[in-house]
Order: sequence, then C-alpha cells, then structure tokens
Amino acid sequence: MSVRHFLTLSDFTPVELERLLARAIELKAMRRDGLRHEPLKNKVLAMLFEKSSTRTRVSFESAMIQCGGGAIFLSPRDTQLGRGEPVEDTARVLSRMSDVIVVRTFEHEKLERFAAHSTVPVINALTDQYHPCQLLADLQTYVEQRGTIKGKIVAWVGDGNNMCNSYIEAARLFEFELRISTPPGYDPDSALLKASAGHATLTRKPQDAVRGTDLVVTDVWTSMGQEQEQATRLRDFAQYQVNARLMALAKPDARFMHCLPAHRGEEVSADVIDGPQSVVWDEAENRLHAQKALLEMLLS
Repeated sequence: MSVRHFLTLSDFTPVELERLLARAIELKAMRRDGLRHEPLKNKVLAMLFEKSSTRTRVSFESAMIQCGGGAIFLSPRDTQLGRGEPVEDTARVLSRMSDVIVVRTFEHEKLERFAAHSTVPVINALTDQYHPCQLLADLQTYVEQRGTIKGKIVAWVGDGNNMCNSYIEAARLFEFELRISTPPGYDPDSALLKASAGHATLTRKPQDAVRGTDLVVTDVWTSMGQEQEQATRLRDFAQYQVNARLMALAKPDARFMHCLPAHRGEEVSADVIDGPQSVVWDEAENRLHAQKALLEMLLS
C-alpha cells in the first residue's frame, strides 16, 4: 500500500475529513479532562521549515509530545538543504530516520517533489498555494461553535492567497457556499475556482460577499515573502478591511476567523478581532487538536 500524504485537503475524502474533525473534537475533550493518550509513543516527527512559524511549529511539537512521541525542528541553516542539497535527497534521508515529516516551504511544487521521494507521510505545513492544516482548525472551530458547515455561507475578504485557495477546496469538499471578495489583481487560483464552480464565487465588493453570511474570514494583506509589496498592498486593500460596519452585514450570530498573526487596523479592526463574534483564539488552539487527529490518521 502506498504511503498517504496530506498536501491539500483533497488528499482526503469528505468522509475522512468529517471523521478527522470529529476525532479532533474528541481529542480536545480528552485533554481538557486530563486523560493521557499516547498513540504516537516512540514515533518521530521531522519538521522542515523554510518559513518562520509560531502556531504551526508549536502545535505540531506539542502534539507529538502530548501523544508520546518526539519532534525534530530543522531550518535551512540547520540542514544541507541550505547548502544546495536536492530536495529529493533530503526526503530520502529524512524518511528513513523519522515516521512522519512536516514541511513548510514556498513553492508547492517543491513540497510535491519532496513527498514523491518520501517513504513516510508528508504534511503540508504551508506553501505559497495552500494551507490545509489551518483549514482543519477553522472547520473544527466552526463545528464546535455552530454545528455542521454544510449548506452555510462563508465570506473570504482580502487577498486570494494560500488560505483562500484552501477555503475554495473546503467549500467543495464540505459543501458550503464561499463568497470571495478581492481587489483586481489579487484573485485566488483560477483553476481551483473553476473546479469548485457552484460552491465558490468571486466579487469585488466586500459588502456583497459578507451580507447574510454565517462566517467571515480574512488574512494579512502582506504575506511572508511579499514585504517589498507592502505599500502597494496597503493602498490596494484599503477598502477590504473587516470592521464593525462590514460585520454588521453578516448574520447576527456570524463568527469571525483569522489564522493569525493579525495586523489590527489593516485587514481587521481591533473591535472585530477582539469582539464577541471573534473565535480566533479557539481557532488557534484547535491547530493542536486537529493536527493530533491528522497525525493519528496518517500513522495508524
């Protein structure tokens, strides 16, 4: 049987994803109740990160420790990748010494090459095109707060980035309506939009996207590696801030999410992210529980 990877949400079936979320909620309750659960005892997670991280790194390392295993963190300066070793060679070596590998990199194609030469499961911890682990946490949070997301309406406001792309995949797999509002020139992947026709639509007006929605989501306007574009992006996204006026157009019980880190006063106002509709702290915590469930599924 070939090894399974988690590079995008589409690597799992809708049934598997639903089961994973249910297990994440169960694992969260077990931790809250103080129950020890070590299904990954003596297992080793190798973490290869070419981008900086707070929540992703800490959640994966904590998950392995709490589940009885261990994690090894590697940055480019810690490995021969930083000195030009082919990614294929690194994959061959690390997969002989560890049980699962988490990769955070720039080009999604590099992650695919890595996975193609790994003999153990590889998990996408973020690429420029996708961020599926964050979507697991977001979906878990919505289920905890409001029940099934099937048939609900979600608004994405801001940059059509890797998070937006993963939300497009989620809309198709979980059967919810996704309304995306981005400025011209910042659209998400057109092929993904086409593949999710009937579930995801694009509009230029944030008000049209948010009106009557169950969930509003945004992300930073300037992602890692785009710092030189910051001034231009601040100007282009000026009308796409999620603030109290915009949130007032959503349903009264709508929730607000942001994968963090957030820039208050840019993509979101302080009164929204720190307000009663915001569930960003539950969302951040759920990275831990969703990834525990993911590790269990891949290593069981």
